[in-house]
Amino acid sequence: MSIVYQRSKGLTDAEMHYCPGYTHGVIHKLVAESLEELGLIGSTVGIAPVGCAVFAYNYFACDMQEAAHGRAPAVATGVKRAHPELTVFTYQGDGDLAAIGTAEIVHAAMRGEKITTIFVNNAIYGMTGGQMAPTTLVGQKATTAPFGRSKELYGMPIRVSELLSTLDGCVYAERVAVTDVPNILKAKKAIKKAFELQQAGAGFTFVEVLSTCPTNWGLTPKEAIDWLKANMMPYYPLGVYADRAEVK
Repeated sequence: MSIVYQRSKGLTDAEMHYCPGYTHGVIHKLVAESLEELGLIGSTVGIAPVGCAVFAYNYFACDMQEAAHGRAPAVATGVKRAHPELTVFTYQGDGDLAAIGTAEIVHAAMRGEKITTIFVNNAIYGMTGGQMAPTTLVGQKATTAPFGRSKELYGMPIRVSELLSTLDGCVYAERVAVTDVPNILKAKKAIKKAFELQQAGAGFTFVEVLSTCPTNWGLTPKEAIDWLKANMMPYYPLGVYADRAEVK
């Protein structure tokens, strides 16, 4: 009997700690499958963030390093410049990348560092208790915005893919989601392309993945998916925001 499906060799056998319904597990799977299919597991270094994915080093079967909060792109830059033959990626949430790590991600993209960033955007600080993040939507409630985010007080949520796409060093930026099978397949394609472009030495590549946080949103996993579709997708449209690989 032929094998229809098996666990990716890009993942360890460790049991993941994520909340039920959180889509980190799906995203981990897509990253792992992409590395396996490209034959890169043994020559990849991943940089884990501070946040819900802080223990990512337990889950990916490639070499991993932990970075200080927001500093994953800086660590990845050092690894890639010291070992340009390796594939290097960062895996970061919105609190890590779009708040304390804004300078690091912007300048890594500006310099065209030959690394890949997987950015998980669930519009809230997950690990630390549901505080408002730079990506929290206007009107969305958080522990530090109990009446909802106010545009007048906090401005509009930051759109990271659009921001980085303005930088010439960012050769590829795409926003995807893992809300259903068609979107999961598109997300896998985007992640794999980002790694392929890094292998070609094209420059900085970036994939933003819209994700859920059922626990801090106060919703069931199914309700969280529906909320993401109804509220996040209109403000964070899916699609390719930069594809400059042909000019490299």
